[in-house]
Amino acid sequence: MDKPKLWTKNFISISFSNLFLFLTFYILLVTLPSYALDELHSSSSMAGLMTTIFLLSAIISRPIAGQWLERAGNRKVLLTALIIFAVASLFYFLPKTMIGFLIIRLLHGIGFGMATTAVGTLVADTIPASRRGEGMGYFAMSTNLAMVFGPFIGLMAMQQWGARTLFTLSVIVAFCSLITGLIVKHNTFETPVETKSHSSFSVKSLFEASAVPISIVGSFMAIVYSALLSFVSIYASEIHLENIASMFFVVYAIILLASRPFTGKWLDQYGPNVITFPCIVLFAIGMFILSQSNGAVTFLTSAGLIGIGWGTLFPTFQTIAIQDAEPRKRGLATATFLSIYDTGIALGSFIVGVIASKTDYSTLYCFFSFYILIGLVLFYFLHTKRSASAKESNQKQTNVQEI
Repeated sequence: MDKPKLWTKNFISISFSNLFLFLTFYILLVTLPSYALDELHSSSSMAGLMTTIFLLSAIISRPIAGQWLERAGNRKVLLTALIIFAVASLFYFLPKTMIGFLIIRLLHGIGFGMATTAVGTLVADTIPASRRGEGMGYFAMSTNLAMVFGPFIGLMAMQQWGARTLFTLSVIVAFCSLITGLIVKHNTFETPVETKSHSSFSVKSLFEASAVPISIVGSFMAIVYSALLSFVSIYASEIHLENIASMFFVVYAIILLASRPFTGKWLDQYGPNVITFPCIVLFAIGMFILSQSNGAVTFLTSAGLIGIGWGTLFPTFQTIAIQDAEPRKRGLATATFLSIYDTGIALGSFIVGVIASKTDYSTLYCFFSFYILIGLVLFYFLHTKRSASAKESNQKQTNVQEI
């Protein structure tokens, strides 16, 4: 029997839109703090707000976008969000003060939060259910590729041609996200109209309860990922490997790309437990090797293991969040997962910064290799055991009905 088609026009368009969306994010992420310090003469704490304000506005906007997805439809929310995101990128040329930049970052973050929620929901509805693990894995590669190439492009533009070229480039990439988003057709999934649920509003209605447990696991792990994003290049300089620091995420991406055809299919065939438990262990081993690195071989070996480990865990967790929700709640589930996950990134950046000021990076990464193993216990109790209990309860209800 032929498998349902995965590489449709919709799937490819959504993936490219996501790629350009995150390229813009990473291009500005690594350059705006430096711009604030050098051009606006701000303090380090104010420069850090460039990222904090952006992420906070994204986190706050996602639950609202998730509820809006239920009412307005995925494509309408996506295009609105991408227009906000693209237009906001035009404003970076205007302000001459930090306050002005922070207002733009607030607006840009709202567009980003809404867009990532809509994109994640649309792609989940586009992928055939029997290939969701595989499809979400391939889709996640667009984010991984942006993470590798975005910082490289941003830093090169800033260093070689200056801020105006950097902002022009971010505008072009943001509008590429909008253009590829316009190609996406309305998904076949139709959200049923439920007047009662739409008429009531509460804080609880902004989150999908079924997605919270796995989101907590993802957020727990995201704290470690934030330590990699923020400090791996500094750590490389500390151990005299600054000449290959840029290769860390390149190797990460290459190994991830090579493993993706297998890990996604195994998730669909054997379930999340078969994938998640080994990947948590590989992630921990990779972090431990990183903490003990004293040469290029061990440094890049750790990148490969972390690429397989964390690179597989993130799309797996997002797939679980979507699958555990009712079809009409996928938008809210996506918003819930990404909001809680990004909270882990935001908190992790602060917590890791505090810890790093008290110890060296080798000790920090060694600590995190053991911290990751706690994730085995967390995943077991928040997902594996809960899923088994739910199946057992459903089976008992079925048996009672049959009797």
